[in-house]
Amino acid sequence: MKVALFIPCYIDQFYPKVGIATLELLEKLGCEVVFPENQTCCGQPMANSGYEHETEGCTSNFQNNFDEYEYIVAPSGSCTLHIKEHIPIKGKIYELTEFITDILKIETLEGSFPHKVGLHQSCHGLRGLFTAQMSELNAPQFSKPEQLLKNFKGIELIKLSRKDECCGFGGTFCVTEEAVSVRMGQDRVADHLKNGTEILTGGDTSCLMHLEGIIRREKHDIKVMHIAEILNQAIS
Repeated sequence: MKVALFIPCYIDQFYPKVGIATLELLEKLGCEVVFPENQTCCGQPMANSGYEHETEGCTSNFQNNFDEYEYIVAPSGSCTLHIKEHIPIKGKIYELTEFITDILKIETLEGSFPHKVGLHQSCHGLRGLFTAQMSELNAPQFSKPEQLLKNFKGIELIKLSRKDECCGFGGTFCVTEEAVSVRMGQDRVADHLKNGTEILTGGDTSCLMHLEGIIRREKHDIKVMHIAEILNQAIS
C-alpha cells in the first residue's frame, strides 16, 4: 500500500526521531512510503487561535503536496483532525494508530517491550478522531493505541485514575493560560507517578512535549516516548 507521510511542525523541528520511527514502522508493516519534500505547516496553530482566514497559504500548499495520494498518514492526532475538518483533499488522512488498525486492519503486533507504560490519550485523538472510547460514556470501552501495545512481551499497561483527562497543553492555551496549563499537566504527571509509569507515551508530540517539560523541571524518573517510537522499537 502506498502512503504519503505528513510530518507536523513540532516533530520536524524538535522531534525528528518520531518522524523517522513513523517511516520505519510503516515500512515494516508493508507500506510504500512517500515524503513530499515541500510540505510545511498544516495551519492548525493559526486556525485554533481564530485566524483561519490566514491559513490559505498552508491549505493550498498542503493540497499541492498531498492531493495525488489516496492515503496520508501523520503521527499527530491534532494535525490530522485539523486537516480532516478544514482542508479539502482528494484522499484521506489518518492518525498513525488509526491507520494501522482501521486501514491496514492490524489488530495485534508481535514484539517485546518490557516496561511499565502509561498512555496519554490526547483530546484531539480521543474526542475528535475517536481513537478510544471516552470514559464518561456508558458504552463499550476500546482504545486503538492500547490495542497495538497490549500484546508486546513484557509490557505492562498502567491503569490511570483519570485515563482520558486533558494534559493542559491545548496549543496556544498553554501560552494564554500558562498557570492553568501547568497545573493540569502536573495533575496528569502525578497520576502517572502514583500508578507506576516508567515510560509515558501518546500519539501527539505537542502533549508529550508539555508533559516532558514538567517531568524534567520536577526531576521525575519517567521517560517520554511517542507511540511510534515504542511500536517501531518493539517489533524491530
